[in-house]
Amino acid sequence: MSFLDGLQSLADLVLGWHGLSAAQKTLCVYGLLMAALLLPTYALSWFDARTLRDVGIWAKPMKFMAGTALFALTTVWLTLLVPGRVGQGQSFQWIAALIIVTSLFEVVYITSQASLGEGSHYNTTDPVRAILFGLMAVAAVGLVASQAWLAWVIWKALVTTVLTPTIMAVLLGLVLTFVLSTVSGFMLGGKQPPAGVGWPVVGWHTWQDLRPAHFLAVHAQQFIPLVGLLAERVGGQAAMPGVITFTISYLAAWLVLSVMGMAG
Repeated sequence: MSFLDGLQSLADLVLGWHGLSAAQKTLCVYGLLMAALLLPTYALSWFDARTLRDVGIWAKPMKFMAGTALFALTTVWLTLLVPGRVGQGQSFQWIAALIIVTSLFEVVYITSQASLGEGSHYNTTDPVRAILFGLMAVAAVGLVASQAWLAWVIWKALVTTVLTPTIMAVLLGLVLTFVLSTVSGFMLGGKQPPAGVGWPVVGWHTWQDLRPAHFLAVHAQQFIPLVGLLAERVGGQAAMPGVITFTISYLAAWLVLSVMGMAG
């Protein structure tokens, strides 16, 4: 890339940022701040050796910070993949606010409990903690409901627009994020995962652990639209059937992992 090409790329990035709505910018900044918080939290984990159920107490806050950052940034990205000005409307302002309020409550509570050396999930040791655990479930449903709301806003904005593989993938990803996350979230809320360290990095277990299924549920938001983009670029006439086939396979994988997680 030449120097002039580099300047042009930088100009495109700046112009792209200026073209975002206030809600889109706010959600981007929020996502980047959550990502930035990972570094000091990770550093803190090196000096704080406390564990909870054989896992470092700062592991869960870091997972939720990373997940929140990705969720917020992906939501903005999806508004840029579809035609119209979905991210510019008043509805998206409320969607962005819903994402920030619900996810921030979860991250703050999880982090504060970690600082005390206590768990946030499944912690019903007193009425206050029991209520807060219940509120986390409400917040989680509200968070993924933002995706169903965004899918509805996109659908209404299509009008006469041709339904391309990418748009179809975005809609399917958003709807499945809401439906599957809500179902797996409630199943996970009633079945605590096994203690101890499991898979590398994520810490899940292959059996009797619903977290792998919940991961697929939440990240349908990214995986299915990415396949839609790829299919539209290289799939030709098979692009739309490819999106549908992948979505069905994705749902089947979620079902298998859910059955494995509920075993025992």
